[in-house]
Amino acid sequence: MHAHRYVELIVGLFVLAGAVVLMVMALSWTNFGASRVDGYRVIAKFDNVGGLTAKAPVKMSGLTIGRVESISMDPDTFEAVVVMQIRNEYDNIPTDTFANIYTAGLLGSQYIELSPGGSFDSLTDGDQITMTQSAFILESVISRFLFDRAQD
Repeated sequence: MHAHRYVELIVGLFVLAGAVVLMVMALSWTNFGASRVDGYRVIAKFDNVGGLTAKAPVKMSGLTIGRVESISMDPDTFEAVVVMQIRNEYDNIPTDTFANIYTAGLLGSQYIELSPGGSFDSLTDGDQITMTQSAFILESVISRFLFDRAQD
């Protein structure tokens, strides 16, 4: 009888460990544990942010240099206004930097990738990145393709 309880205990511990691993992986993929970044704010406007969320990473050359602080809508232009918090150690980002929204991996979490320009002036707190590329929306591309095919 004791051997049966021992087996049940071992199986229960494996199931519990598996559940903990799955929870940690899910939280890391959703940026749930991302903390606030101490740094300066930069603003960018996009036509479409897709599935971009607050706390999403802001990357440059593949390195995370900040986080998305908030996303709102400009009531005059109806564009999405993304406020990014960039870490202070990256205070030499050129003013003509380009901001793209990319999708990471198969799960589809989105992030902002900054591509530096060649300006000698650097972004400071409250500056706006004017050159942006919205998120790639696959459904939109497919519908345009089908609509164009239907017209032919």
